[in-house]
Amino acid sequence: MPKPSARERILGSYEVILADRGPAEITLDSVAAHAGVSKGGLLYHFGSKDALRDGLLERLERLTDEDLERARNAPEGVVRYYLRSAITDVASDLALHRTTMAAIRLVLNDPIAAEVTRRCTARARELMLEHVEDPLTAELVLLVGEGLYMRAALGEEATESLLERIDEIADRLEAGEPAKAVIAAGQGKG
Repeated sequence: MPKPSARERILGSYEVILADRGPAEITLDSVAAHAGVSKGGLLYHFGSKDALRDGLLERLERLTDEDLERARNAPEGVVRYYLRSAITDVASDLALHRTTMAAIRLVLNDPIAAEVTRRCTARARELMLEHVEDPLTAELVLLVGEGLYMRAALGEEATESLLERIDEIADRLEAGEPAKAVIAAGQGKG
């Protein structure tokens, strides 16, 4: 495997510091030191902290699009791929997971990061709607996937037993049972 370029190492270091310590700990000096480059080397690739953020968000969009393409072509189908990868991406520490966790640290205080994250979520929603007939069921699949992802990211042990039941979860979601239950509950209110 080829050694990552200086630019990629710098972005990777930015991700690590951001995900582990948060935006307040980001300095150009800390990122350069972590990446093993001079500050001048960092500035050659990224002229500011905003440029680092933009590089991270471009990476997030690229990785999201690649993941959505894998979902689109997954032999098990989009729903099962989405639910399974919500857990397995965290466990295998894939690039998308690392980038997502770093971006999440930015979202609360950075409207640009929030907008890019919303666009990524919208693309996932569009793909799900292409493959799940009922829009409410598609939304529920996304919410279940997001919940599984957060549980796995937090290291919750119960996630592994849910991974073994992904087919059952997908079958229930695809059958529209949760959507029917939500609709019935909403009709009962008055």
